[in-house]
Amino acid sequence: MDDHENEKPHRDRNGDDPTGRPRRFVSLRRAAAGPPRAGRRSGLRRLGAGLALLVVTLTGVLLGVLAGGHVSTDIGPFQARLSVSPAVNGSTTVDIPPLGALLLDSHDGPTRLTVELGALDQGRTEALIDDPASINRATQSAVDDVQEGVLRLGLRTVGATVLATLVLALLAFRDTRRAAWAGALALAISAGSLGTAAATVRPQAIEEPTYEGLLVNAPAIVGDVRKIANDYGRYAEQLQRLIGNVTQLYTTVSALPVYEPEPGTTRVLHISDMHLNPAAWQLIRTVTEQFGIDVVIDTGDITDWGSEPEASYVGSISLLEKPYVYIRGNHDSPRTAAAVARQPNAIVLDNTTATVAGLTIAGIGDPRFTPDKSTSPASGGLNQPTADELIATGDKLAATIRSSPRPVNIALVHDPASAGPISGTCPLVLAGHTHDRRVNTLPEVPGEQPTTLMVQGSTGGAGLRGLEGEEPTPLAMTVLYFDQDKQLQAYDDITVGGTGQAQVNLERTVVQPPTPLLTPPITPTPTPTR
Repeated sequence: MDDHENEKPHRDRNGDDPTGRPRRFVSLRRAAAGPPRAGRRSGLRRLGAGLALLVVTLTGVLLGVLAGGHVSTDIGPFQARLSVSPAVNGSTTVDIPPLGALLLDSHDGPTRLTVELGALDQGRTEALIDDPASINRATQSAVDDVQEGVLRLGLRTVGATVLATLVLALLAFRDTRRAAWAGALALAISAGSLGTAAATVRPQAIEEPTYEGLLVNAPAIVGDVRKIANDYGRYAEQLQRLIGNVTQLYTTVSALPVYEPEPGTTRVLHISDMHLNPAAWQLIRTVTEQFGIDVVIDTGDITDWGSEPEASYVGSISLLEKPYVYIRGNHDSPRTAAAVARQPNAIVLDNTTATVAGLTIAGIGDPRFTPDKSTSPASGGLNQPTADELIATGDKLAATIRSSPRPVNIALVHDPASAGPISGTCPLVLAGHTHDRRVNTLPEVPGEQPTTLMVQGSTGGAGLRGLEGEEPTPLAMTVLYFDQDKQLQAYDDITVGGTGQAQVNLERTVVQPPTPLLTPPITPTPTPTR
């Protein structure tokens, strides 16, 4: 081999290769081929590390909440357990085993507070039984107890989440710097979530609870109606009242405690569309007794076919021993209305008015008698002649209300399609027919008072038809509370699981001054004929 073959290629002064390729070009091409790949790999590593840090932090927060997000405390005479848990929407659950639970829309944020009232302290229980008046004294500290317990719960939860996250991060990363970042992130998540809940607390939520449990306990646990109030003093008063009610239930052996009504409150039970369900009467009697109902209002369809044999079904009206105001539905025949009228406590309204329990009530029966869907308009819908007939019925009742010597407090129609013409003549219209509970404000008539329309579900679970679906139709009724001026101040929507079920849900709503809907007047739309 020649020596010159081992020599390095000769380059000129500019460093160019004899082959003609510039040296700088070669270097730049090599440089361009290498660093971007390394940059992409580095970016992916940083992204993966960030995701791993977030997963470890969230896992640590969850473990911390599960392990440390609870405290035990005394609330009035009770031994209670407070706990916090993640949730999509913030709320508070007050568990009162075995009596039921109260659900409160108390705050916003991804946290749920659960307050479980446990057993009464034995010594204090004996003192309460010996001296029932001490119940009031024992509940005076309830608000302070809850405050102190919630504060301890928040601090304990934050500490537990940070500690759990630090330990988990050290085990996962074996890096104190990453563990510190995870701990700081856990602190921000837990403190931010609890801070959001604290900043959005709604004290008045305790006045509008949803109750789940045994119906017999509902009046005492939920308490009496209170007008809406935002101040802390009323919140404290209502909380003390709740603790007092539950204390009485726990310390009463043979009967429920006396349920003291607000002075001058009138209670109305609104039922509709029983459709011959015999189970409805027992439920109506229970609610009438437990809630101290003054008058029962039935907006029709008490029967299915309006036949003579069905007339015996209405005989249970007399067992209620309370005024029973009724209007005819489209499944009720004139003989059905006559059978109701024969009951000693019943009042049948047909474009007439009556004053009952201090309330002036106007009502009119459904103009149709369509017990069989085959006799209904085509496709079971609401054709134009039927719609005109229903609206004309509303016009008749509106004229009767305007000519009434006394201001009418409540108007009754069976089909809500008849309610439109009544707007402005009275503050409240009750209806049924659709088997679908809803509440809305009718389009306002200029210069006239706002009118609220309340449509009831089926108190009979739509009768045998309620069994046609996969789940039985629930039984629905509403207790309405009127103040001394006969203005609606609140209402309790009661829903009982369908035939063969026993779950009861009670949801209280405190009425705000009505806000008219900016919608055009009601026009006929096709709806199923029930």
